[in-house]
Amino acid sequence: MADQRQRALSTSGEALYQILGLEKGASHEEIKKSYRKLALKHHPDKNLDNPDASDKFKEINNAHSILSDITKRNIYDKYGSLGLYVAEQFGEENVNTYFMLSSWWAKGIFVCCGLITGCYFCCCLCCCCNCCFGKCKPKSPAGEEYEYYVSPEDLEEQIRTDMENDGATPIVLQPTNASEKTQLIGDGRRSYNTDG
Repeated sequence: MADQRQRALSTSGEALYQILGLEKGASHEEIKKSYRKLALKHHPDKNLDNPDASDKFKEINNAHSILSDITKRNIYDKYGSLGLYVAEQFGEENVNTYFMLSSWWAKGIFVCCGLITGCYFCCCLCCCCNCCFGKCKPKSPAGEEYEYYVSPEDLEEQIRTDMENDGATPIVLQPTNASEKTQLIGDGRRSYNTDG
């Protein structure tokens, strides 16, 4: 198998039709009729003396499986075996996108954007600096700052006193809908001060 020459991927989309002895654009019924005729003729069980019959039968089955599937047939008719290879690698829904992005005008736009922005460094730098430090920096709600230091000892002490105060009354009700708040949030008794 390593000795065999690897087939080149074509973009014409005619080889599978030729295997079945049909013209490009043949109807589904013509494909089915031709497949049955050729499959019976080249079936390995009927051609025990011909070692090439099994290879020919595999080619016929492959051609029929692709041409009988509407999506694969459309890809094959439009992009040939290269399109089938791309569909296998990236998924059938991404074939048009792949060929659009590999077109000469998409590559040209990509190169022009690179030249205009200085090899994309300027664009990346502007976006990162503006979003992290500039006008587009995310604001904390109500202007509060969250960068307070609370020592672990103070936090543990607050948790311990809250548990001593609230430990006697278990929560027995579940919220009935998503907008209802639980008793822990609704009471407002638990507050962990970060004022220091």
